[in-house]
Amino acid sequence: MQSLQCTKLMATPPPPNYPPYHTTSLPFSLCVRVGRGSRSLRSDAALEAIAKASEDRVSNIILYNYPSFSGAFSALFAHLFHTRHNLPSLILPFSAVPFLALRVEDLCFEGLETCYLLDFIPPKEFLSDLSRKSKCKIIGFDHRKLVLRHIPPANDCPDNIMINVNLEKSSSSAVYEYFASKCEDVNNSYGAAPCLVESKYKGQVQLMLKYIENGDLRRWSLPGIRVFNIGLSEWRSSYHVFAEFALFFEKSSWQLLELSAEGLIAKGNSCVSARQNAANKLLEKVFRVRLGRGFYGECLGVRADGNSNLSDEIGKLLSVKSAATGLSDRPIGAVIFMQRNNLKMCLRSTDSSTDTSEVAKGYGGGGSPSSSSFIIRMDEYNQWISGNSS
Repeated sequence: MQSLQCTKLMATPPPPNYPPYHTTSLPFSLCVRVGRGSRSLRSDAALEAIAKASEDRVSNIILYNYPSFSGAFSALFAHLFHTRHNLPSLILPFSAVPFLALRVEDLCFEGLETCYLLDFIPPKEFLSDLSRKSKCKIIGFDHRKLVLRHIPPANDCPDNIMINVNLEKSSSSAVYEYFASKCEDVNNSYGAAPCLVESKYKGQVQLMLKYIENGDLRRWSLPGIRVFNIGLSEWRSSYHVFAEFALFFEKSSWQLLELSAEGLIAKGNSCVSARQNAANKLLEKVFRVRLGRGFYGECLGVRADGNSNLSDEIGKLLSVKSAATGLSDRPIGAVIFMQRNNLKMCLRSTDSSTDTSEVAKGYGGGGSPSSSSFIIRMDEYNQWISGNSS
């Protein structure tokens, strides 16, 4: 296979124990990192990278759904495939929000042969324009039912568009299988070559994909799946590479490969425990709340200014405490805090027969029976808590 050189942006050396075929002497994929505080994924850095890719006649562009984990892992597999086989590529995040996203004209450059859409399918007009103007092959992956409306009917679908939508399989799993299969095809054609994922990572990557899929498809059936998702979110917040808009794969791909479901479940449990302890401390200052000045009954509440991130845990604990102690006539927990100069009240209930949203909707808010919220005026709030001794 002919080796194609691709310019590297801000690459950093991999760790010493990284697989030997991942060395800085190999061509890397182009990846764009957008600075903290940027709002649009159509940034100067992204446009400059596209211009550079056009100059270098980069033939593959990989767009992944940001900030989806399925999108991130899908991009990882695309990156591994192109890096393993010395194929130049440009990796960019893509937003579903039109005014933040790249435009069709941005992606139409000479030499482009394949455009991958990972974990998203853009609107039908975008697909049609890209197909017509770029003439490149477009390969898309998604698992969401809503995207079916974006897919052109079979009799009207251009030959250069291939869409893979599987409602029973997450995008990351489908993309993994796709590039693993392409790796096998290349290996069979050209002799021995690296697999998509090195054997020492393969088992844990496949388990990670099962957990990501279980959450993506809202099955919630695997052991520890909910705390796994908490651990995954905590891991993301620990790395600026995720907090910023673009995934810098040359720097972070080995970190993604080393993630394990067991480790993230442990991280999630630790986070839940820490949040629970913090919530318990706030419960020492519980007071009665007369919902709707008593029209909806009474519940237990607490002020959580500066701890709004704990509103769910605190509300549920208050709901349980209310039901267990009989201190109020509604098994609801009310968590109150300031949010952008407004007083917000979050209602939670662990009782399936209780509907918190009837209160929230009465005051211009909304939510579900077990979880709702609304903004309340300070004078109205004072009427709800009048009669408390503290």
